[in-house]
Amino acid sequence: MSEIKHTEELHGEHAEHETMSRGKIWQVFFVLLGITVIEFFIALYLVPKGILALNVANPVYIVLTLAKAFYIVAYFMHLKFEKVGLIYSLVVPILFIVGLILVLTNESHHWVDLR
Repeated sequence: MSEIKHTEELHGEHAEHETMSRGKIWQVFFVLLGITVIEFFIALYLVPKGILALNVANPVYIVLTLAKAFYIVAYFMHLKFEKVGLIYSLVVPILFIVGLILVLTNESHHWVDLR
């Protein structure tokens, strides 16, 4: 009897991760493929032909790369199915690190201008 209860508990723990069906995996794959195709189209056609300036293309690359990172982390690393506390424990330090990098980059430009 205890083996049956233990088996039911195990299935209950993994029920959240079972929502990733093959169809959902293929859907995420095609979204990632589409974003990559857009990035390549911008890099290999729009920028060299002068249709899109490089100072406009770089922020577009960053946004598209962040979108790809979201899909990879959310679906393939199963972060979308985790509890909110775990998500915050990962996202908040990353935001602080990005902010620190931006502040230090700004400060480094200030030191170069002083010379």
